[in-house]
Amino acid sequence: MAKEVIRQYLPLLEEEGRGAATDDAAGRDRHYLPDTPDVDPYQAGHRTCAGCGPAIEYRWVLKAAGQDTVVAGPTGCMYVANSTYLCTPYTIPWAHTPIASGGSFTAGMAAGYEALIRKGRHPGPYPNIIVMAGDGSASDIGLGSISGALYRNHDALFICYDNECYANTGIQVSPTTPYAGMTTFTPFGKANPEGTRLPPKNLAKMMAEGHPHCYVATATVGYPVDLINKTRKGLNHRGAAFMHCFTPCQKGWVYQTSMTVEIGRRVVEAGLFPVWEYDPEQRKYHYFHPPVQRPVTDYLAMQGRFGHMLAEHIASIQQQANRNWETIGMDVPAELRAGEDPGHHSRMRDETYSMPLNRGIGA
Repeated sequence: MAKEVIRQYLPLLEEEGRGAATDDAAGRDRHYLPDTPDVDPYQAGHRTCAGCGPAIEYRWVLKAAGQDTVVAGPTGCMYVANSTYLCTPYTIPWAHTPIASGGSFTAGMAAGYEALIRKGRHPGPYPNIIVMAGDGSASDIGLGSISGALYRNHDALFICYDNECYANTGIQVSPTTPYAGMTTFTPFGKANPEGTRLPPKNLAKMMAEGHPHCYVATATVGYPVDLINKTRKGLNHRGAAFMHCFTPCQKGWVYQTSMTVEIGRRVVEAGLFPVWEYDPEQRKYHYFHPPVQRPVTDYLAMQGRFGHMLAEHIASIQQQANRNWETIGMDVPAELRAGEDPGHHSRMRDETYSMPLNRGIGA
């Protein structure tokens, strides 16, 4: 007789202050972090860069998932950094897959665990199964295998840790590299003054619209409690779930190493990375409305990869951000509307944009 497959349930944390991305009454100037689990499946001693956004994401996700977890990861910067000389920082089962096979490997692993439990060959419960793929894998080389696993509704959480470039191989352009972002494959010059000319792929919306039965969410390392809760919601969801997490890359973006979490907040406050979750039962999007709406220059000026931009490039990015504000149902302040005019940035160049190099420090 086939045995029942028992799933785990992970409780959610209360969300307050700047660690959250949901409405509250406490105000978001409050620094609040609840008691997080003592278990730490992602240990110290790995070889990631100082200020590594993906490493922060890994630690929060695996803290949220707990010890009864199995992780897979396609080739990317995190697997070069985390699996050198037969050593890894994981205290849980972990598998490295080819860059294109994150979705198919994880689908097979999920189906295998279900079969073993039903046949009485694994005591259970069903483990938390997670694959964490970089944007090169999740949005490009391995997009098809992840989409197939979501379509077949395998019970696993598929995460894209997005550092907006192929960081493993030298900071090349990827489908999520933002407009005007400089990479080694998109250097700026007279023939190409903006660097990257194409807009980034809207990966999470592709997954939600294309797989409406799945739980889909976006998150950033700027809101750790929100990231923990969305990880747990994705794992509690019976079936496939996908999360797109914004993870700054100090090496490729060129910023002060202490500013990773702040950049993860500012990209949301500048309207360039909307944070939301998609409810498959109601088939509705629930958008986070940040309490601060910044001009995009408050985000761009913190990073060396945008240091070459001209006034028309900044205006184009502000226009994109304003469209995002409208999409999530927020009014666009007059100051941000004015930023759609290249002349606005030309006039403000000497007054506002000639600030010292440490302008990004602080909230």
